[in-house]
Amino acid sequence: MKAVAPQHGGNLREQVARYGGALTDWLDLSTGVSPFAYPVGSLPAEVWQHLPQIDDGLEQAALRYYNAPFKPLAVAGSQAAIMALPSIILARLECSKAVVALPRVGYKEHQHAWQQCGGCELLFYDDFPSPQLVARSDVLVVIHPNNPSGERYSVQQLLELRQHLAARGGYLLVDEAFMDCTPQCSLLHPELDLSHLVVLRSVGKFFGLAGARVGFVFAELAMQVALAHRLGPWTVAGPCRWVVQQALLDKPWQQQTKRALGAASQRLNQLLAKYLNCRLAGSQLFTSAYLVQASDWHRQLCEAQIYTRLCDEGDALRFGLPASEADWTKLTKVLQQLSRAIKETSDGESD
Repeated sequence: MKAVAPQHGGNLREQVARYGGALTDWLDLSTGVSPFAYPVGSLPAEVWQHLPQIDDGLEQAALRYYNAPFKPLAVAGSQAAIMALPSIILARLECSKAVVALPRVGYKEHQHAWQQCGGCELLFYDDFPSPQLVARSDVLVVIHPNNPSGERYSVQQLLELRQHLAARGGYLLVDEAFMDCTPQCSLLHPELDLSHLVVLRSVGKFFGLAGARVGFVFAELAMQVALAHRLGPWTVAGPCRWVVQQALLDKPWQQQTKRALGAASQRLNQLLAKYLNCRLAGSQLFTSAYLVQASDWHRQLCEAQIYTRLCDEGDALRFGLPASEADWTKLTKVLQQLSRAIKETSDGESD
């Protein structure tokens, strides 16, 4: 299978070049990043002047925020770990060719990373991996909650997967990049056994700090050491470490933001249900609308200067949350116009 680089949301300038208009006129809903970004403010001068310090308190803050068994490894976004982990895990497996099971629908960078690594047989599952698939797999990747479907599993289900894999020397890799709004569903807890398990977390989504490129890897110490060696020193810039530490410790802001995201998510779902008349799924940071002609909707929204994420399977659009009342007004107006035009076309064809 040829490895093809996944397509992502973001990169709004590319859409502007294709469809026209001024950059400032566009509404970018393509990334699933919270519109309520953590307020950075001014930074101490020394975080710019000194090399990043690994004992500056960031990992300790992450330990408390994520309610984990021990400190994680800070990386330049969970994407950096996704790219580096396959070769590290393969080196720890005692098999000539690893069988890796991945969700058929989900963040495609996982599939791309294992394809690029080579020496693997990739299997795919829908919904939840079957016992037969687990029995065949050396590595199982779970995106929790799934992006773009928003599907989640119980902690007990995931722990049983880890147990089955660990008994055969295999590994469970769980990507929890979109978990912050539902921490009660996270696999992480203080008594968690991290042997044969890797959990990825990201601050880009919930904290609205995607540009900072900071994520965390929770894994047994030997795995963290191997990953740190592979990535090299100073993978996270000092200013980013400082900002993220403040964000992880700011509980009042976190609680306020969860309420705001919950309200915005409910508003988005109601709006999409009113005008799209289709199945909706997702998380509090995005909603995926499953449409018969998703690519046509994506094009028409772009022509109206609204950028959504056309999902890889071409059957859904993923909508992020608008940031302002002006953004909500624009989205509502365009959806209303497109919905009316489609209805009029449909009525004309039936006459």
